[in-house]
Amino acid sequence: MIEILGDNSMTPDLIAPSILSADFARLGEEVDNVLAAGADIVHFDVMDNHYVPNLTIGPLVCEALRKHGVTAPIDVHLMVKPVDRIIPDFAAAGATYITFHPEASEHIDRTLQLIRNEGCKAGLVFNPATSLSYLDYVMDKIDMILLMSVNPGFGGQSFIPATMEKLRAARKMIDASGFDIRLEVDGGVKADNIGEIKAAGADTFVSGSGIFGKGRDSDPHRYDSIIREMREQMAR
Repeated sequence: MIEILGDNSMTPDLIAPSILSADFARLGEEVDNVLAAGADIVHFDVMDNHYVPNLTIGPLVCEALRKHGVTAPIDVHLMVKPVDRIIPDFAAAGATYITFHPEASEHIDRTLQLIRNEGCKAGLVFNPATSLSYLDYVMDKIDMILLMSVNPGFGGQSFIPATMEKLRAARKMIDASGFDIRLEVDGGVKADNIGEIKAAGADTFVSGSGIFGKGRDSDPHRYDSIIREMREQMAR
Protein backbone atom coordinates (compact mmCIF):
# COMPACT_ATOMS: atom_id res chain seq x y z
CA MET A 1 0.00 0.00 0.00
CA ILE A 2 1.29 3.48 -0.87
CA GLU A 3 2.05 5.53 2.21
CA ILE A 4 0.17 8.83 2.38
CA LEU A 5 1.39 11.25 5.00
CA GLY A 6 -1.50 12.50 7.07
CA ASP A 7 -1.65 15.47 9.41
CA ASN A 8 1.56 17.38 8.75
CA SER A 9 1.64 18.79 12.27
CA MET A 10 1.90 15.26 13.66
CA THR A 11 4.85 14.19 11.48
CA PRO A 12 8.52 14.77 12.31
CA ASP A 13 11.17 16.49 10.27
CA LEU A 14 11.39 14.63 6.97
CA ILE A 15 14.43 13.82 4.84
CA ALA A 16 13.72 13.64 1.11
CA PRO A 17 16.61 12.33 -1.02
CA SER A 18 16.49 13.74 -4.54
CA ILE A 19 16.86 10.92 -7.04
CA LEU A 20 18.31 13.41 -9.52
CA SER A 21 21.66 12.51 -7.94
CA ALA A 22 21.04 8.75 -7.79
CA ASP A 23 22.51 6.10 -10.09
CA PHE A 24 19.79 5.78 -12.73
CA ALA A 25 21.19 2.48 -13.99
CA ARG A 26 19.94 0.92 -10.73
CA LEU A 27 17.37 3.41 -9.55
CA GLY A 28 15.06 0.97 -7.79
CA GLU A 29 17.94 -0.39 -5.71
CA GLU A 30 19.16 3.11 -4.89
CA VAL A 31 15.71 4.17 -3.67
CA ASP A 32 15.28 0.96 -1.67
CA ASN A 33 18.64 1.49 0.04
CA VAL A 34 18.12 5.13 0.93
CA LEU A 35 14.66 4.44 2.37
CA ALA A 36 16.03 1.50 4.35
CA ALA A 37 18.65 3.89 5.74
CA GLY A 38 15.93 6.09 7.23
CA ALA A 39 14.86 8.53 4.53
CA ASP A 40 11.18 9.51 4.52
CA ILE A 41 10.21 10.81 1.09
CA VAL A 42 11.42 10.22 -2.48
CA HIS A 43 12.01 13.60 -4.13
CA PHE A 44 11.39 13.50 -7.86
CA ASP A 45 12.74 16.35 -10.03
CA VAL A 46 10.95 16.83 -13.35
CA MET A 47 12.64 19.20 -15.82
CA ASP A 48 11.48 19.98 -19.35
CA ASN A 49 14.45 21.82 -20.95
CA HIS A 50 12.09 24.78 -21.31
CA TYR A 51 11.26 26.18 -17.88
CA VAL A 52 14.73 25.08 -16.72
CA PRO A 53 17.80 24.27 -18.84
CA ASN A 54 17.81 20.52 -18.30
CA LEU A 55 15.77 17.45 -19.24
CA THR A 56 15.15 14.69 -16.72
CA ILE A 57 12.36 12.19 -16.05
CA GLY A 58 8.62 11.77 -16.46
CA PRO A 59 5.60 9.86 -15.15
CA LEU A 60 6.79 6.48 -16.43
CA VAL A 61 9.74 6.54 -14.03
CA CYS A 62 7.43 7.42 -11.14
CA GLU A 63 5.14 4.56 -12.11
CA ALA A 64 8.14 2.22 -12.42
CA LEU A 65 9.19 3.00 -8.83
CA ARG A 66 5.69 2.18 -7.60
CA LYS A 67 5.69 -1.08 -9.57
CA HIS A 68 9.13 -1.84 -8.14
CA GLY A 69 7.52 -1.74 -4.71
CA VAL A 70 8.26 1.74 -3.39
CA THR A 71 5.47 2.65 -0.95
CA ALA A 72 7.03 5.77 0.59
CA PRO A 73 5.58 9.17 -0.37
CA ILE A 74 6.84 10.48 -3.72
CA ASP A 75 7.28 14.25 -3.84
CA VAL A 76 7.09 15.36 -7.49
CA HIS A 77 8.64 18.77 -8.16
CA LEU A 78 7.48 19.98 -11.57
CA MET A 79 9.93 22.32 -13.29
CA VAL A 80 7.85 22.39 -16.46
CA LYS A 81 5.83 25.03 -18.28
CA PRO A 82 2.89 24.80 -18.67
CA VAL A 83 2.13 22.39 -15.85
CA ASP A 84 -1.56 21.46 -16.03
CA ARG A 85 -1.29 18.89 -18.82
CA ILE A 86 1.21 16.66 -16.97
CA ILE A 87 -0.41 16.73 -13.51
CA PRO A 88 -3.00 13.97 -14.11
CA ASP A 89 -0.26 11.72 -15.51
CA PHE A 90 1.86 12.02 -12.37
CA ALA A 91 -1.17 11.53 -10.15
CA ALA A 92 -1.99 8.32 -12.02
CA ALA A 93 1.67 7.26 -11.78
CA GLY A 94 1.58 7.36 -7.97
CA ALA A 95 2.69 10.83 -6.89
CA THR A 96 1.88 11.84 -3.31
CA TYR A 97 2.85 15.53 -3.47
CA ILE A 98 2.89 17.57 -6.68
CA THR A 99 4.53 20.99 -6.47
CA PHE A 100 4.96 23.58 -9.23
CA HIS A 101 6.35 27.05 -9.80
CA PRO A 102 3.84 29.92 -9.89
CA GLU A 103 5.55 31.37 -12.98
CA ALA A 104 4.72 28.15 -14.85
CA SER A 105 0.93 28.39 -14.40
CA GLU A 106 -1.50 30.83 -15.98
CA HIS A 107 -3.97 30.26 -13.14
CA ILE A 108 -2.29 29.21 -9.88
CA ASP A 109 -5.52 28.62 -7.96
CA ARG A 110 -6.88 26.37 -10.70
CA THR A 111 -3.65 24.36 -10.88
CA LEU A 112 -3.67 23.82 -7.12
CA GLN A 113 -7.29 22.66 -7.32
CA LEU A 114 -6.41 20.33 -10.20
CA ILE A 115 -3.70 18.64 -8.11
CA ARG A 116 -6.04 18.13 -5.18
CA ASN A 117 -8.87 16.94 -7.42
CA GLU A 118 -6.47 14.27 -8.71
CA GLY A 119 -6.03 13.02 -5.15
CA CYS A 120 -2.58 14.45 -4.45
CA LYS A 121 -1.23 16.99 -1.99
CA ALA A 122 -0.46 20.35 -3.64
CA GLY A 123 2.38 22.80 -3.26
CA LEU A 124 4.06 25.91 -4.64
CA VAL A 125 7.77 26.22 -5.34
CA PHE A 126 9.70 29.48 -5.04
CA ASN A 127 12.95 30.18 -6.84
CA PRO A 128 15.54 32.27 -4.96
CA ALA A 129 14.25 35.56 -6.43
CA THR A 130 10.53 34.69 -6.52
CA SER A 131 8.33 36.59 -4.08
CA LEU A 132 6.30 34.74 -1.45
CA SER A 133 3.39 37.07 -2.28
CA TYR A 134 2.00 34.35 -4.56
CA LEU A 135 0.87 32.66 -1.35
CA ASP A 136 -1.40 35.49 -0.23
CA TYR A 137 -4.69 34.11 -1.54
CA VAL A 138 -4.06 30.37 -1.79
CA MET A 139 -2.82 29.23 1.61
CA ASP A 140 -6.02 27.23 2.10
CA LYS A 141 -5.19 25.11 -0.97
CA ILE A 142 -1.55 24.36 -0.16
CA ASP A 143 -0.05 21.36 1.62
CA MET A 144 3.60 22.23 1.00
CA ILE A 145 5.75 25.27 0.32
CA LEU A 146 9.09 24.46 -1.31
CA LEU A 147 11.84 27.07 -1.25
CA MET A 148 14.64 26.60 -3.75
CA SER A 149 18.00 27.42 -2.18
CA VAL A 150 19.69 27.16 -5.59
CA ASN A 151 18.56 28.17 -9.05
CA PRO A 152 16.78 25.10 -10.43
CA GLY A 153 18.13 22.99 -13.26
CA PHE A 154 21.10 21.05 -11.96
CA GLY A 155 22.13 19.15 -8.85
CA GLY A 156 25.28 19.73 -6.84
CA GLN A 157 24.95 23.52 -6.43
CA SER A 158 25.83 25.47 -3.29
CA PHE A 159 23.17 26.72 -0.86
CA ILE A 160 22.23 30.40 -1.37
CA PRO A 161 22.48 32.04 2.10
CA ALA A 162 19.62 34.50 1.52
CA THR A 163 17.27 31.51 1.65
CA MET A 164 17.54 31.54 5.45
CA GLU A 165 15.64 34.82 5.76
CA LYS A 166 13.09 33.63 3.23
CA LEU A 167 12.59 30.44 5.25
CA ARG A 168 11.91 32.50 8.37
CA ALA A 169 9.39 34.62 6.45
CA ALA A 170 7.62 31.55 5.06
CA ARG A 171 7.50 29.95 8.51
CA LYS A 172 5.81 33.08 9.91
CA MET A 173 3.23 32.96 7.12
CA ILE A 174 2.47 29.29 7.79
CA ASP A 175 2.19 29.78 11.55
CA ALA A 176 -0.04 32.83 11.12
CA SER A 177 -2.32 31.04 8.65
CA GLY A 178 -3.24 28.21 11.00
CA PHE A 179 -3.12 25.78 8.07
CA ASP A 180 -1.25 22.47 8.10
CA ILE A 181 1.53 23.17 5.58
CA ARG A 182 4.97 21.62 5.29
CA LEU A 183 7.97 23.89 4.61
CA GLU A 184 10.49 22.20 2.35
CA VAL A 185 13.91 23.41 1.19
CA ASP A 186 15.87 22.12 -1.80
CA GLY A 187 19.40 22.88 -2.95
CA GLY A 188 22.78 22.50 -1.29
CA VAL A 189 21.32 20.83 1.81
CA LYS A 190 23.96 18.76 3.58
CA ALA A 191 24.75 17.46 7.04
CA ASP A 192 26.89 20.52 7.81
CA ASN A 193 24.07 23.05 7.25
CA ILE A 194 20.84 21.10 7.86
CA GLY A 195 20.71 22.12 11.53
CA GLU A 196 20.81 25.82 10.66
CA ILE A 197 18.21 25.31 7.93
CA LYS A 198 15.89 23.59 10.42
CA ALA A 199 16.39 26.43 12.90
CA ALA A 200 15.22 28.87 10.21
CA GLY A 201 11.89 27.04 9.97
CA ALA A 202 12.15 24.17 7.50
CA ASP A 203 10.69 20.76 8.36
CA THR A 204 11.28 18.88 5.09
CA PHE A 205 14.79 18.62 3.64
CA VAL A 206 15.65 17.68 0.06
CA SER A 207 19.21 16.50 -0.44
CA GLY A 208 20.60 14.99 -3.62
CA SER A 209 24.38 15.00 -3.84
CA GLY A 210 24.49 15.45 -0.05
CA ILE A 211 23.13 11.89 0.24
CA PHE A 212 23.55 10.02 -3.05
CA GLY A 213 26.93 11.60 -3.75
CA LYS A 214 28.46 10.05 -0.64
CA GLY A 215 30.15 6.66 -0.85
CA ARG A 216 28.16 5.33 -3.78
CA ASP A 217 30.59 2.49 -4.44
CA SER A 218 30.72 1.18 -0.87
CA ASP A 219 28.39 -1.32 0.84
CA PRO A 220 24.55 -1.31 0.64
CA HIS A 221 24.36 0.43 4.01
CA ARG A 222 26.39 3.43 2.81
CA TYR A 223 23.53 5.87 3.36
CA ASP A 224 22.93 4.97 7.01
CA SER A 225 25.67 7.15 8.45
CA ILE A 226 24.82 10.12 6.23
CA ILE A 227 21.15 10.19 7.23
CA ARG A 228 22.00 9.49 10.86
CA GLU A 229 24.38 12.47 10.86
CA MET A 230 21.65 14.68 9.37
CA ARG A 231 19.23 13.61 12.10
CA GLU A 232 21.83 14.32 14.78
CA GLN A 233 22.50 17.80 13.39
CA MET A 234 18.77 18.58 13.31
CA ALA A 235 18.39 17.44 16.91
CA ARG A 236 21.00 19.88 18.27
